[in-house]
Amino acid sequence: MNSGGAVSDEKRLGRVLQRARKDAGLTQQALCEKTGLSLSTLAKIERGAIGSPSVFTIRLIAQTLGRSMDDLLGNVEPGKSAVHAAGSKKVSRSGVRFVYFDMNGVLVRAAVTTACLKLAEESGVTPDVIETIFWQYNSDVCRGAMSLDEFNTVLAERLHMLVDWNRYYLAAVEPTPGIAELTQWVSENYGIGIVSNTFPGLMSRMFERGILPQNRFDVIIDSSEVQALKPDARMFEIAAERAGVGPSEILLADDDRLNLAAAGKLGWHTMAFDAYQPEASIVAISTALQPAD
Repeated sequence: MNSGGAVSDEKRLGRVLQRARKDAGLTQQALCEKTGLSLSTLAKIERGAIGSPSVFTIRLIAQTLGRSMDDLLGNVEPGKSAVHAAGSKKVSRSGVRFVYFDMNGVLVRAAVTTACLKLAEESGVTPDVIETIFWQYNSDVCRGAMSLDEFNTVLAERLHMLVDWNRYYLAAVEPTPGIAELTQWVSENYGIGIVSNTFPGLMSRMFERGILPQNRFDVIIDSSEVQALKPDARMFEIAAERAGVGPSEILLADDDRLNLAAAGKLGWHTMAFDAYQPEASIVAISTALQPAD
């Protein structure tokens, strides 16, 4: 409880978010429509009535308002336990203290092809043409060099229809079976994070919809926010710095061999993951993470 009339972090956060929303010229209803949040949830956050609101919710609001987390929050911490890089609880026999999971292809089954098929069905353009367009611009969007709106405009011009790529992707993506249980176990025993090449706003929406595991992640490296991509060394350097451990103390689970090779070159432990046959991958990771005696 605060004494002497001090304002709680939750109320300060609520005031900051409310001011940023108004500065953007949005009503609560308009912001909810853009983010997918419920009106009651946003109203409670702005009143400071939700203790330690999810960092993923705050990130989603920040991205929608076109603001960075640091710029928006300053010294306000939205749920310290959700945003700080927690110290390792255990050390594996191979010396691992922190585990990073890729998102698309590990935490979820990547849905690019399925999304392209749906767009092809609605537009009459063949799926291979749509997928070619996607991969032509994917790196630029994931790195933040091209905005999501710009990418949607390119698609709209080529497909002759309005397109919201993230909406199509979200409709097609699905959690990898067994991954929620694995990440929960990892989070209870080791530092845990996500390091992903991804479109702006996509990860936040996956968390909000319960597509990604809902356990605590100590660090989240979103390519569109840090403006770096796997397999570039800079992406892994950022991830290691935020994890607060040495390269030889990190394990990366990823489905891309280039990413695994790049991480391994920097001294990380690596394990390939197959989201379509996840059982073997989950067992292999669990076995590799058995704590040292």
